[in-house]
Amino acid sequence: MKEKPEGIPVHTVIADFRDPKHGADLLALMDHYSRDPYGGGEPLADVCRRELLDRLAEFPGAFSVLAYRGDEPLGLTNCFMGFSTFQCKPLVNIHDAVVHESARGLGVCTLMMEKVVEVARERGCCKITLEVLQKNLPAQAAYRKCGFKPYALDEEFGQAEFWQRYL
Repeated sequence: MKEKPEGIPVHTVIADFRDPKHGADLLALMDHYSRDPYGGGEPLADVCRRELLDRLAEFPGAFSVLAYRGDEPLGLTNCFMGFSTFQCKPLVNIHDAVVHESARGLGVCTLMMEKVVEVARERGCCKITLEVLQKNLPAQAAYRKCGFKPYALDEEFGQAEFWQRYL
């Protein structure tokens, strides 16, 4: 396990999509994630480099959490507000969770998730959801440490699966 560098604490902020530093750090972390085998293994698409920040800034209910050690970006979560019809309350879905490989094992994920919980509580949310690949065991361990678990209404009927259809 990596040791936390002394004297420079890790902190989190809600990203300002129009701030040049936040924007550059968000795109760099998204590219880092995109190049990882669990993120697809390819560089971030050019269209995302050009348009992602403006689109996030304009998208209702979008917010991101950035984690820093000093000015060094270590992690990112991209979140979107949703709604639970069964609880009749808003929810937060974490769409992307990134911890730079140089910072894994330092508690960055936990700090970012705590910030997401803070925002979710402020907004009256009933839960936070996320998706994780079945074989991404390190991410699953980090999420379990933060209180997440696979979703099931009734264990008899099994766990929910995340499906998609490209358009």
